[in-house]
Amino acid sequence: MLMVGVLGTSLPSHGQAPERYTSSELHQAIKKLNVLGKVMYFAAHPDDENTSLIAWLANERLYETSYLALTRGDGGQNLIGPEIREGLGVIRTQELLAARRTDGGEQFFTRANDFGYSKHPDEAFTIWDRERVLADAVYTIRKWQPDVIITRFSPDRAGLTHGHHTGSAILANEAFEAAADPNRFPEQLNELDVWQVRRVYWNTSEWFYRGTGTEFDPTDKFQVNVGEYNALLGQSYTEISALSRSMHKSQGFGATGRRGEVTEWLELTQGDLPTSDFMEGIEQSWNRVPGSERVAELLRQAEESFNHEKPADVVPLLIEARLAILGLEDSMWRTVKFQQINEVIRGCLGLYLEVTADDYSFTDGDTLTLTAELVNRSEVPVEWEAITVTNPRERLLWEERVDVPLPTNERVLKEKALRMVMSGVDHSEPYWLREPGTLGMYAIPNPIMVGLPENPPVLEAGIAVRVEGQFIAFDMPVVYKRNDPVDGEIYRPLAYTPPVFANVLDPNLVLAEQKPKALRVRLRAGADGVTGVANFQVPNGWEANPSQVNFAFDRKGEEQIVSVEITPPRKASVGEFTVTMTVEGETYDEALEVIEYDHIPTQTLFPKAKAQLVRLDIARKGDRIGYIMGAGDDIPQALEQIGYTVTLLDNDAVANADLGQYDAIVLGVRAFNTVDWLEFQQTRLLEYAQAGGTVVVQYNTSFRLVTPQVGPYSLTLSRDRVTVEEAEVRMLAKNHPVLNTPNKITRADFDDWVQERGLYFPSEWGPEYTAILSSNDPGEEPLDGGLLVAEYGKGYFVYTGYSWFRELPAGVPGAYRLFVNLISLGN
Repeated sequence: MLMVGVLGTSLPSHGQAPERYTSSELHQAIKKLNVLGKVMYFAAHPDDENTSLIAWLANERLYETSYLALTRGDGGQNLIGPEIREGLGVIRTQELLAARRTDGGEQFFTRANDFGYSKHPDEAFTIWDRERVLADAVYTIRKWQPDVIITRFSPDRAGLTHGHHTGSAILANEAFEAAADPNRFPEQLNELDVWQVRRVYWNTSEWFYRGTGTEFDPTDKFQVNVGEYNALLGQSYTEISALSRSMHKSQGFGATGRRGEVTEWLELTQGDLPTSDFMEGIEQSWNRVPGSERVAELLRQAEESFNHEKPADVVPLLIEARLAILGLEDSMWRTVKFQQINEVIRGCLGLYLEVTADDYSFTDGDTLTLTAELVNRSEVPVEWEAITVTNPRERLLWEERVDVPLPTNERVLKEKALRMVMSGVDHSEPYWLREPGTLGMYAIPNPIMVGLPENPPVLEAGIAVRVEGQFIAFDMPVVYKRNDPVDGEIYRPLAYTPPVFANVLDPNLVLAEQKPKALRVRLRAGADGVTGVANFQVPNGWEANPSQVNFAFDRKGEEQIVSVEITPPRKASVGEFTVTMTVEGETYDEALEVIEYDHIPTQTLFPKAKAQLVRLDIARKGDRIGYIMGAGDDIPQALEQIGYTVTLLDNDAVANADLGQYDAIVLGVRAFNTVDWLEFQQTRLLEYAQAGGTVVVQYNTSFRLVTPQVGPYSLTLSRDRVTVEEAEVRMLAKNHPVLNTPNKITRADFDDWVQERGLYFPSEWGPEYTAILSSNDPGEEPLDGGLLVAEYGKGYFVYTGYSWFRELPAGVPGAYRLFVNLISLGN
């Protein structure tokens, strides 16, 4: 499917192979050239979007279709790996882009940060900068110019769903008016014009009315059958939707394709009410562009004469239509269709264009060898005229006239060694992570970047060809490509990096005693021949030995592990350990984080080289912990920090090993949702508890439990949660051992928690459980089920929905003290 955006870029996704189209996809794209309509879907998070409706709008109606997600999903959970917060936001950004490549849409964002679950839009608006998020939405609307906006959520359901959800619909309806008002965000009008969206719809359904006491009423709503079948694409839109939805792998949203009629409903919330079709009264042809009659006729001829066996036969008509588009007055639609027809011409020619580098990363001053490969897989004469390569500051690194013909189906290669001059160019850190933001907002100093899903390419290649007498320029990112002996051709985005990195291997150093402890720092070369000094800084009262080391690396990728002895103060304290590196008079303070999953391009991040230092006032009992990993978390490493020996247990270990060797067995987050074998081994865990052990089960959701009963006694999970991390926590069982030994728990232990108190608390439980703590968000009823402890035989069973998976890796002292009490119960 051809996807060319105005706001974003006409470039293929960074780190992806060049698009290669079937003749059916090309025919579909030619049909789309004669459709001039735009629809923007609008919601809060990655995976909120209705991929069935997006696929139908983009491929049946052939509209330019986009999804504006207010956030990048940083506050969610991760089912595929350990990344949370910013790292998860990067993953979910790329999952959205993979989804749009599948369903045919485009992707945009605002600066809003997904700070975690919010129960009411008023709460969301106190943490987000409401006016700035609205400004971002208005900016994107004015730039992209949709005819219609469709929201996933209703603006009138505050308190009934996620506050971000309702907030997104409220902002969409406010943006409808603000985008057309010259008095709102007038600074944007230096480069943009006001834009009047015609209508806003809520994409409603019966689902939204379940449990509300109100029945769904289809009156005055538009019905859309998104289950239609597209013979050119060989799939129904609901089948395409399932493939798109399944890109949200970090959220466990794999979907099975549906066939047959599937109805979606659109309810008007802003604008005029049409009578027969949700786009009624909106011109959707070239009639909306003055003087375009010739363009429409040529494209109609191209569609009718298209030969699926010889797509190149239609190129002369497309070239003539391209020239006619070029002759139109400048407008958004002229830009969109000009970019699209260039790509259609390339596809019909079977023209393969690619520029690759001989390494996946480089630093300022490095030399990269670039290889341009062109193949004309048609009989239409094509001549390669020129090539350029620029950096993001638009500095020319390579400019050359080529003037060679491209014979049919023959590779034409050109190679060039280039010195990388990157003065003033930011490293390849995702642009929204470069500056410190707030809890609710990312800091993006350059307003031009607002809305873009990802960074522009580090190096951009331009290849100019001549076809039928017309000069056509194609832009593309320079990428890295290698051959894997198993997977074959592997692509990776090119990264511009610092010359040296410092990764603190223990990002939270937790010390339970006033004894020195080693903190490991891995220094790594990002280029050949790097020498310098690394300096280690600690707060007052702490000591670091050594305080600096020299390093000298001959080759890129060389590493040096430095052990820094950290001596804490006598009393409880929290501080920060930082690393700075000086190379040839320049100072660097970045670490290197590489995120690699098969379904998204490799992502390279440069977080600050630092670690949190925590001196705990803590006592513990026991030594050995068995841990059953669920969806993924960093709690095992956190427990090792304070002296526990943690063993990861698999099915065989639980079934056959002597579990009595462990002082406690802890189940990771969502273990009963993600570990199938727990259905059969739960009995073994309960036998272990009955014999005197302690089993601690962290939060699960009620959806897709591998067994209906997660504990020895009755326990009903809910979606109840406490989202305000400062919410009061009350002790219901003050004399219970879990609040008294080996650490006396006080109110101070609930200070400085991050993101939330807890989630998916049980709503009902048997009398065998003792409710230990109670908490609630402001104005809500108390939730007593967040920490339940039951004696079981000689041991204990604990179920807890408090967010240990966030608090322990963040080094929250009180969370450590209470969690140690949980796993010390049986000792």
